[in-house]
Amino acid sequence: MTANKKQIIILSVAGLLGAATGFVYWYYVGCNSGSCAITSSPVNSSIYGAVMSILLVNVFQKETAKTQ
Repeated sequence: MTANKKQIIILSVAGLLGAATGFVYWYYVGCNSGSCAITSSPVNSSIYGAVMSILLVNVFQKETAKTQ
């Protein structure tokens, strides 16, 4: 498995877990008034969770130097 495929799989799993976490947060905590930009909608909350988890995982991934 190449490094690019491995990175794509890791980021995809992180995105799916983040989206699920965002949805669970909306379901249990949410925003009753509807004035909250992120937590008022399950779609917004899921997208926010996915993006944040991908960014978090990306911070901890090692860069591989290409030699020619």
